Amino acid sequence: MRTLNRLLLAGLFAITPLAVMAADDAPSADPDVTIRTEGDKTIQEYRQNGFLYAIKVTPKVGKPYFLVRADGSDGNFIRSDQPDMLIPSWKIFEW
Repeated sequence: MRTLNRLLLAGLFAITPLAVMAADDAPSADPDVTIRTEGDKTIQEYRQNGFLYAIKVTPKVGKPYFLVRADGSDGNFIRSDQPDMLIPSWKIFEW
């Protein structure tokens, strides 16, 4: 009986670090927000698990607006208040 208790205790100590690592890798419910300033506007980028899903643009003059993904592509964003207006994302020059 004593050997069984020792084995169970040793197994518990062996599994505990794995449970802690699994809890650290769990996806978070809160988005990561990156705030930066470009010219006369403040830009807030909203990411969930590293995936950029929305951008809030707050100009100095005027009301703020959101850019959201039009589809699953990388750079195709549309304004949430004007869904028919596409924001171009062409690469003109790259090196």
